[in-house]
Amino acid sequence: MSQRLLTPEAFLKRAENCPVFDARTPGEYVKAHIPGAYNLPLFSDEERHQIGILYKAQGREVAVLRGLEMVGPRLTDYIARVKETTDSREILIHCWRGGMRSSSLAWLLDTAGYRVGLLQGGYKAYRRQVQTTLAAPWPLLILSGMTGSGKTELLQMLARRGEQVLDLEGLASHRGSAFGAIDGLAQPTTEQFENDISAQLQTLVANKPIWVEDESRRIGRAVINEAFYQQMRKAPAVRIDVPREQRVERLCTDYGSEAPEKLADAVTNISKRLGGEQARATLQAIANGDIASAAHAILDYYDKTYLFGLSQRDQQRIIALNPTPDRPGEIARALIELANNLPPELSPVA
Repeated sequence: MSQRLLTPEAFLKRAENCPVFDARTPGEYVKAHIPGAYNLPLFSDEERHQIGILYKAQGREVAVLRGLEMVGPRLTDYIARVKETTDSREILIHCWRGGMRSSSLAWLLDTAGYRVGLLQGGYKAYRRQVQTTLAAPWPLLILSGMTGSGKTELLQMLARRGEQVLDLEGLASHRGSAFGAIDGLAQPTTEQFENDISAQLQTLVANKPIWVEDESRRIGRAVINEAFYQQMRKAPAVRIDVPREQRVERLCTDYGSEAPEKLADAVTNISKRLGGEQARATLQAIANGDIASAAHAILDYYDKTYLFGLSQRDQQRIIALNPTPDRPGEIARALIELANNLPPELSPVA
């Protein structure tokens, strides 16, 4: 037998070099999974439902026998799926709790000559590890600035210059504002979002700042883990100050080519927060093709929201990049210099 039980920490370490196969149903996998894992479901969603009913009504033995009847004709299919996915002879498998689904597949693939690592406690244990990772202290440095300041572009520049960056909007597939979902990208579930953040954090080191954009807790439908969000709120924040006209110009560049109907839908979604009169004026500006006026109206709302959020931070832990350079490349350089020269009481690195 070439099966090994691995703790979540050891399992994830091995996953850096070995393919991971998730034996849960397609529905369980779609809801959330270990980043990079392949779905190799022992049962379909309907089959798992049927077995669950049998287990409750007639007991474990009857349910197990029915499960064997279901999977028996598919044994060679499971092996073929693995061969199609990877050339590696060492693989990792997990199910929900580290029970019969993963152990059955492990036995089969072990028989077929694979070296198999099993996740002790299954995906449930992995989720506990994710929560531990998100609650652990991280050297966060918040990039703060009003909507339209180009913070996402700055994060990308910082990453290219060797800085550690956690792009929450990228992981959430959402640009953060009312127009954030306008690209039509499918967002992850909150559970998957947490898994993805945890996986990204595991690639970073604790002795160097991690740049994170100042966000509200909800990014579209994805919600930032509470413990991690509280770290973000308490972390030192570097505030950039980009003139309003430049921010309007950026919004026009980013969204001006979008269909007016999409822009109008985005405004309608926040119409209650804008107020009836402001919402109507914004919608009319969009209908007239006056994206600049619409952007000004949107910024009236978002600037107030931003300033309120900023006022809720510890004012002693807000550092203004003053003056903020005009060009993004110059801002990125200034941010790096500032981060490298923070006084000890403001440094995110212990």
